[in-house]
Amino acid sequence: MTSAIAHLDSGRYARCIEASKRVRWEIERDVIRGRRFDYGKTFMPAGLSLVGELEFLSPSDQRLLSQVQGRTYAYIFGLVERFISAKVLDISREHWFGDQLALEALVRMGDEEIKHQEMFRRLETQMTADMPAGYQQTAEPNDVARAVMGKSTWAVMALTLHIELFVQAHYRSSIEPQAELSDLWKDVFLFHWKEEAQHAVLDEMELRREDAKLTPDERAAAVGDFLELVGAVDGVLQAQAAADARYFIGIAHGKFDATQCERIEQGVLKAYRWQYIVSGATDPRFQKILFGLLDAAQVERIAGALAPLAYAVPCAPVMAQAA
Repeated sequence: MTSAIAHLDSGRYARCIEASKRVRWEIERDVIRGRRFDYGKTFMPAGLSLVGELEFLSPSDQRLLSQVQGRTYAYIFGLVERFISAKVLDISREHWFGDQLALEALVRMGDEEIKHQEMFRRLETQMTADMPAGYQQTAEPNDVARAVMGKSTWAVMALTLHIELFVQAHYRSSIEPQAELSDLWKDVFLFHWKEEAQHAVLDEMELRREDAKLTPDERAAAVGDFLELVGAVDGVLQAQAAADARYFIGIAHGKFDATQCERIEQGVLKAYRWQYIVSGATDPRFQKILFGLLDAAQVERIAGALAPLAYAVPCAPVMAQAA
C-alpha cells in the first residue's frame, strides 16, 4: 500500500470514528424511553412485508402479519450481528500494531453491534410478554455465528456489507416514509440505521483490504464461500418463514383454507427472501463494490446462483404503496 493510499484510508477511518461519536445513542435513554409497542399500528411496511399481495387478508390481519414479520426482523438482525461483532473483533487484530484509527473504528463498530444485539433481545422480551404465545426462533445465534466464522474473511465481509447496505436501503425507502408505523418500532430502526451507515463504510474498506491479499484461486474459493453463506441464509429464512406462517395462522382473526394457508407461507418466504437477500443483492452500491472486485465469470457465477430467488421482488401495487 502506498503512503498516499494509507493516508486516504486513515482519513476514512477517522471520519467513521467522528460519525460514531456524533450519532452515539443509548438503548433506554434514546430509543425505548419506557415505551412499549403499539399493536394498533403496523410494524413492517408493506414494501417489505408484501402483505398487500395476500389480497384475502383483512386489514387487521395484514397489520398482524406485519407485526409477526417485524418481530422476526428484529430477531434476524440480532442473529446476524452475533457473527458480525465476532468478525469485526477478529479482523481488528490486524490493526493492533498498525493504524490506530482503524483499530478504534473497528472496536467502536464491534461495541455498537453488541449494543444492537442487547436492544433486540430487550425488544423480544417485550414482544414475548405482549404477543400471543407460540412464536418460535428457528436458528440459534451462536450456532449460526460459528458456521459463518468458518468461512473466509472475504466471504464474511461481503455478506456483512450486503446486510448493512440493505439496512440503509430498507430504512430510507420503506420505513422512514411511512407515518402509520408503530412509533417505537420505527424509532428502533431509525437509531439502528444511524450506526449502520458508518459500519457499511468500514465493511467496504475491510473487504477491499482483504481482497488485495488474495490470489485469483483464493478469490474464486472466496466467491464459493460467499454463495454458501447466502444459501445458508436462505435455509434460515425458509425455516423461519414456515414457523412464522404457522404462528400467524394460529393467532389471526380470520380462518383460512388450505390454499390460503399455503399462500401465506409462500408469501412470508417471498417477503423474507426480498428483505434479506434480493433487496441487498440488487442494491446498486453493493453490486458496484462487489462486482468491481470480480472477473466476468465470477459475476456470472453469482448471478446464476441467485437467479432462483429473482422472483422475490414486490409486485407493482406494493411498490406504489411503499413509495
